Amino acid sequence: MRIIFAFGRSYPARTVLMLLSLLLAGVVESVSLSTMLPLISAMLEDQPHSKLAVYVFGAMNSIGLQPTIANMLVVIVVGMTLSNLLILLGNRQVGYTVAHVATDLRVSLIKALLGSRWEYYLRQPSGALANAVATEAFRASTAYEHAANMLALGIQAAAYALIALFVSWQAAILSLVIGFVLLAAVRGLVKTSRRVGKSQTRLMRELLVHLTDTLGSVKPLKAMARDDIADSLLRRHAGELNTALEREVMSRETLRALQEPMLAILAAAGLYAGLVIGGMPLSSVMVLIFVVVRMLGLLHKAQQRYHRMAAQESAYWAINESIDNAIADAEPVGGTCTPSLQRHIDFENISFGYGGRQVLDNVSMNFPVGSFTTMIGPSGSGKTTVLDLICALLAPQSGRIRVDDCDLHALDRKAWRRMIGYVTQETLLLHDSILANVTLGDRALNATDAERALRQAGAWQFVQECPGGLQSIVGERGAKLSGGQRQRIVIARALAHRPRLLILDEATSALDPESEAEICQVLKNLTPGITVIAVSHRPAVIRIADQILEVRDGKVLATHHAVDPDGTRADEAKA
Repeated sequence: MRIIFAFGRSYPARTVLMLLSLLLAGVVESVSLSTMLPLISAMLEDQPHSKLAVYVFGAMNSIGLQPTIANMLVVIVVGMTLSNLLILLGNRQVGYTVAHVATDLRVSLIKALLGSRWEYYLRQPSGALANAVATEAFRASTAYEHAANMLALGIQAAAYALIALFVSWQAAILSLVIGFVLLAAVRGLVKTSRRVGKSQTRLMRELLVHLTDTLGSVKPLKAMARDDIADSLLRRHAGELNTALEREVMSRETLRALQEPMLAILAAAGLYAGLVIGGMPLSSVMVLIFVVVRMLGLLHKAQQRYHRMAAQESAYWAINESIDNAIADAEPVGGTCTPSLQRHIDFENISFGYGGRQVLDNVSMNFPVGSFTTMIGPSGSGKTTVLDLICALLAPQSGRIRVDDCDLHALDRKAWRRMIGYVTQETLLLHDSILANVTLGDRALNATDAERALRQAGAWQFVQECPGGLQSIVGERGAKLSGGQRQRIVIARALAHRPRLLILDEATSALDPESEAEICQVLKNLTPGITVIAVSHRPAVIRIADQILEVRDGKVLATHHAVDPDGTRADEAKA
């Protein structure tokens, strides 16, 4: 039940409005139904033996309303109509809040993830994040819906219980006791649903993690005829999830199948208590049976909602755990110094390691403003780590990084990153227009900015030749474009916001020599207006560098400020 209080704390105003609406609906329904006993008594020409009938007749007389059959029918109809309008108001709040729950959880998770440390993000499987945003957020909002409906049904049942107590408190209490005993008897089914719900959350996450990983490598798997291995693995996870779903369905349907016999038992108990034990008139017994059966039917519906809530609530706790973990590993805010990048980026005795492995060991290097620096060296030597340190994605474990006269950790981190354009080896394009791929939906950028960036990237000519120009759709992952065209658009994306620093991480490694040469000329033309730092093993990128840093075994072994005219050093780097 703690999930109900959790939702109440998160959405207090909506929850209070919902509860007030449902409470008023219950009161109005009680008042309207209270005229049912006098109505039936009048129709059967019974005397109003119960206190309820006496109270109703007295109340109607006090407001100048004769307790005739017509007047009592009007009270019932008006009361039921008003009650249902109030229930509609309460359920509308439930519907609005359900939508807000899913949206708020998704936004909170995405915000927490984007605000977390880079190391934390690297540890998270992309499939698990996709599952949390898509599946867990939806199931969590469904849990709120079931919890709210359970409360609504409970309040309505309480209204009927109040009427039953006025008709015959002995028979009402007996029916309630028997009803709660029967409800407790099926409590084990709810526990089963809660366990199965937790299994569903875990299995769905595992399935989507493996599915995401498999789809990312489906081409080589098919090429090697090993897709059957991935298929069997996914089938196993899907089979386990199917078993959990079957157990939930079985538990839910078992509960539903038991309800009719339970209601029959309660109706029989109420009849016996009223007619035999209480000696009540037939009119009172009829009203009592109607009220008790209606009340217990609502309680059973409430239990069904509770049963479903128990099956879904694990998703709420799972996504909140993901949010809390991301917040606990949040990235430091940074300083307040305004970045300028007028002279250089300077590494002074920088050391950094992962899990006991020293990646950079007391490294010092300098990146002059307006220069083109290429870092070379074997894989794992620390080149990409240098880029991550410059972007403040990682923090040095010793030493300091200075941007002009200010330490990097003292800079306004967001302002510093806005000065950076970043291009990776993977040309990740959206299935959208060229304009959308360049601006990424940034409202501060328009078609003029996109055109400028595309011209800088040497892409404007082929964009003009496309049938739709800037509005041309690039296809899935840019499939309608060549490799060189895709890379130019990615470079234009990095240049759209007018960066002062452009970082390239193996940005040309997937291109053919001709396309690479064209891209390299484009990159070289960006300097000295933009400082460029590139990681590459490609001779073409090395040739255009003003400075070459060779990184090996965590050390900067050599710094070259020119390349031999015959390209010898480039050939060595390639080797």
